[in-house]
Amino acid sequence: MTIALWIVQILLALAFAASGFEKVSQPVEKIRARMNWARHTAPPVIRLIGSLEICGALGLIVPKATGYLPWLTPVAAVGLALTMMGAILTHVRLQEAKAVSVPVVLLLLALFIAVGYFVFVPVG
Repeated sequence: MTIALWIVQILLALAFAASGFEKVSQPVEKIRARMNWARHTAPPVIRLIGSLEICGALGLIVPKATGYLPWLTPVAAVGLALTMMGAILTHVRLQEAKAVSVPVVLLLLALFIAVGYFVFVPVG
């Protein structure tokens, strides 16, 4: 179970880090050209979402890898799951049914990590 959790943690951290860096580093106009939801969101909120994704990605790896406050890893997973719930609600509100699949998968992976560490492989 520990190996499966680490594999999912690494993959999820890479996905969120890439997505977050994109939202933080790209011009807002470029983001809005590729992502419809961004057209309905203020630029500071887009940057905030990107920053939260980067922090969540770090939170998935650093605490557990260093052994310092390892309970932050499942907490980061819960935070990312909540972020994906917001993404799903946003896509549903904008009637973008096709765009819901990726956030749903990311939500399920984040929940796998959270449940894995809170229930099956408790952290100290």
